[in-house]
Amino acid sequence: MSSHIQGLGRSQVTLFPEVLDDFISEDNPIRVIDAFVDHLDLHSLGFQRVKAKSTGRPGYHPATLLKLYIYGYLNRIQSSRRLEKEANRNVELMWLLERLTPDFKTIADFRKDNGKGIKNACRSFIDLCRKMNMFSEAVVAIDGSKFKAVNSKENNFTPQKLKFHIDRFEKHIEAYLTKLDQADEADPNSEGKTTIAQKITWMKQRLAELKSMEEKVQNHPDKQVSTIDPDSRLLKTKGMTRAVCYNVQSAVDTKHHLIIAHEVTNTNDRGQFTRVAELAQSALDRKDITVIADKGYYSRQDIKNAQDTGVTAFVPKGDTSGSEKNNIFNKSLFRYEHDKDTYICPAGNELQYRFESIEKGLPLKVYFNIAACKSCPIRSRCTRAKRDPRKMRRWVHEEEMEAMQQRLNAVPDTMLIRKQTVEHPFGTIKAWMGSTHFLTRRFKNVSTEMSLHVLAYNLKRVINVLGVKALTGAIQA
Repeated sequence: MSSHIQGLGRSQVTLFPEVLDDFISEDNPIRVIDAFVDHLDLHSLGFQRVKAKSTGRPGYHPATLLKLYIYGYLNRIQSSRRLEKEANRNVELMWLLERLTPDFKTIADFRKDNGKGIKNACRSFIDLCRKMNMFSEAVVAIDGSKFKAVNSKENNFTPQKLKFHIDRFEKHIEAYLTKLDQADEADPNSEGKTTIAQKITWMKQRLAELKSMEEKVQNHPDKQVSTIDPDSRLLKTKGMTRAVCYNVQSAVDTKHHLIIAHEVTNTNDRGQFTRVAELAQSALDRKDITVIADKGYYSRQDIKNAQDTGVTAFVPKGDTSGSEKNNIFNKSLFRYEHDKDTYICPAGNELQYRFESIEKGLPLKVYFNIAACKSCPIRSRCTRAKRDPRKMRRWVHEEEMEAMQQRLNAVPDTMLIRKQTVEHPFGTIKAWMGSTHFLTRRFKNVSTEMSLHVLAYNLKRVINVLGVKALTGAIQA
């Protein structure tokens, strides 16, 4: 007669106590965490309380709490209260922390007070990967992704939102004042008058609060105020919806999909290309890198600034012209002749260079042909101006943008490579977070939280590529 596997009795005593190390296999990822943190010079990285004071109650070593946090973020446990529970019941954490059980306040304070050290620890792991020659190709893709902040849309105020609510309250007050007059004419002593008066008083108080907030918004540099997390902003997300969030920028290598650099911002992607490219150059310790981005990063001066530092850029240009909507010829139909420095219009006429102007901070060369435009048979399809000719404007460094477009045309799979490279890490981290918001507030704390997410992601990624034993050996070498 067969039987099921039987467990041990809960009250049975063992003659020889079991060693905690026996519960942790040789290929368990926590051995990598243990080796990595022990390898770090925590004091030089900026961690506090590495050197204990000779007086007072002893505290936990920063290495203990850093191991706890890395384990937590690697296993989707980011809350300090949940980490406290796990330290008391999780066999892996008992091994990793040597049976130490810090309370949630100690755990939370460590993350709050050691932002610099945690960020440098994240960078140290990238340095280790670089020494292992994991970034030999020096090709990275950059992108930004919106992460929700601890601030709802109801607690975020913009000029448009405040104007809508102020107008609505003013109309309600006017309507209730009319009701109050009608009630007074019908019965001066009715109880309904008291209720209406109370509502008017409340609405006037709320209207005063909104007008006070309107003044704060108008005085704010960004014309926007978030009352719970002041550093968060209302930004566009996928599907053209809006959410109060942060825009996390990242640079991911195309070979192993490791996040080599990241930064938390509260603006859109445009204008971030050079900044993220420089972070990638610093992480890879070389200037001659290739950086791929989507059209959201296309800003001519920004791309040129990056290329001046040694970057080879791949950024497609989006067509933002409204010419086709207005049923006139798009700029792309005008062919530039490099040898003559002229434009050929759709009618076959030459537009010569006339003068240079500054528009939106960019030096532009202006081309037009008054005589040709005046007698052109298809003028109505080229410009809506009655007298002025169609003018073409060309940036003085446009050759660099054209060379970049030629590189893109030569490698048509570039944007597919970008998508396959940089979007996966964001999706993985958001899945680990549980599609929720950050747990902390303000730039400093949110940046620390993101560094822990990135460090955990990179650790897991390299473990998948090399294996626990190989990575542990590289750390200890």
